[in-house]
Amino acid sequence: MRGPDGHRQRPHRGHPHHGDGPGGRRGRLFDYGELRLLVLALLADEPRHGYELMRSLEERTGGAYSPSPGVIYPTLSWLEDMGYARVETEGAGRKSYRATQEGESFLAANRDAVEALFARISGGAERHAGVPAPVLRGMENLKLALRLRLRRGPIDQATAETIAAALDAAAQAVERT
Repeated sequence: MRGPDGHRQRPHRGHPHHGDGPGGRRGRLFDYGELRLLVLALLADEPRHGYELMRSLEERTGGAYSPSPGVIYPTLSWLEDMGYARVETEGAGRKSYRATQEGESFLAANRDAVEALFARISGGAERHAGVPAPVLRGMENLKLALRLRLRRGPIDQATAETIAAALDAAAQAVERT
């Protein structure tokens, strides 16, 4: 599926370009600099694998954002290239990343921005406290699908009835569970 900007979008992944993020932001949940700061701050807390970072960000946003490997690993490479993080290979070849002294200094210089980012994403987690991540992802997918369909243009009566029937069927299925 392609979004209005022509880029491929995958609603099932909780992609950062989808819908409103914590704090009601439209478009990207984080810009590249913000995501780099968040990842670096998480690495400063403790060394982590890429998938641990993805899981941590999903948890901290209450499931509203689940970064893909295609977002996390280039971010980690950039942090490593800048000297802000280093990679350590563990047994079985798994890579763990940790913040360097330069990374810690960069975080200290950007402390206000880091605190603001964590406050912003925790708002998403508080709003969705107790909602399992798969349910939240499904809700976000539905919002995105509707938003994308509405952007494509006017909806005729037959299409509106088809959409309404699909929504009604989903609502009934949820009520039965």
